[in-house]
Order: sequence, then C-alpha cells, then structure tokens
Amino acid sequence: MMKPADAAAESVERELTYESRLRQIFSSRELLPILEAIRETELPDLWLAGGAVRNTVWKHLFGDDCQLGIKDFDIAFFDKHAGREREAVAREALQAAFPGLKFDVKNQASFGVWRDGKFTFTSSEDGVSNWLHTATAVGVRLNDSHEIEIFQPYGLQDLFEGVIRPTPRQKDDPAAEAKKDEFLRKCPRLRVAE
Repeated sequence: MMKPADAAAESVERELTYESRLRQIFSSRELLPILEAIRETELPDLWLAGGAVRNTVWKHLFGDDCQLGIKDFDIAFFDKHAGREREAVAREALQAAFPGLKFDVKNQASFGVWRDGKFTFTSSEDGVSNWLHTATAVGVRLNDSHEIEIFQPYGLQDLFEGVIRPTPRQKDDPAAEAKKDEFLRKCPRLRVAE
C-alpha cells in the first residue's frame, strides 16, 4: 500500500507532467499565434478557457475517436467598469486577425447580470472555476514574458484522463448533465467520474 506522502508526491509529479504537456500543446504553430493575439487585446485578467482548451486536449489525446471540435475560443476577462461593448471590440479584432475562427469574449464582471440564473463573479478565475465541468474550468494565457500560464482550480487530471466531472457549484445543474451526454456521444473514450 502506498504511503500518503508517496501518493501526494506522485500526484504533484503527475500534475507537473500535465502542465508541461498543456504548455507543449498550446506552444504549437497553430495555437501560439492565437494566444499572442488574445494577449494583444489587453483585456484585464484574461484567460482562454472552456471548450477551446478542453477539446484541444481531448482531440490530442483521443484523435479521430473524439469528434469534439472547437466551436469558438472562449475568452474570460474581468473588468467591472466595462460594458458589453468591450467584449465586442475584442471579438471583432480577433476575428479580423483570424477570419476562419470564432471568439466568444465574456466579461465575468457582468456575466451574472445579463445571464439569467447565473452567478456574479469577483474575477475571471472565479468565473472559470464555476464553469460546468472540471475539464472545462482550465485556462491558459500568454504572459508578457511570452510564457504560457495555466489556471487549474481543480488540477489537470480530469482533463488529461478524459474524465467528465461537474464543478462543485454545478453538480446538480441540468446543463452539466446535458453536456456530459453530448461529450460521451462525440467522444466515447471519455468516462464519467465516479
């Protein structure tokens, strides 16, 4: 039987390996220019998160067995003084730079105001932490030193092991259940958390 200290060390090592793999995936010729353009929007407290991160990793892991594509690039930022127009300006700039792609830019400061039944957040990290699933609640961004930073409130194990698990706030949300069913239809090698 593994000692608790050994299990903890193994868990830390696994997370470091997953972080390295995530940085490697997003350092690709296809994705790094997108991260650079997102950084250039100068949106405060921004993260690329959601399906763009999740589906990129799952496609990387499962290849043609996974039919989950990138519908859009979800960008979360936080600016309590900005209105919805700041979202539109950033989205238009990004779509002009990458005409074949779609960008969904959302200010987490106002998310709870315009989206019925949702929560009010205190930061981008707070918003992303409350997205439907742990594998979706992962953010990446390029910092000013040109390094990829990772936000992972629930770790990266579920993402890299193809586990569908609702975030704590969403565990009874019917939307999380519906998304789980969609994920399993399109990517049958995924598994549901026990």
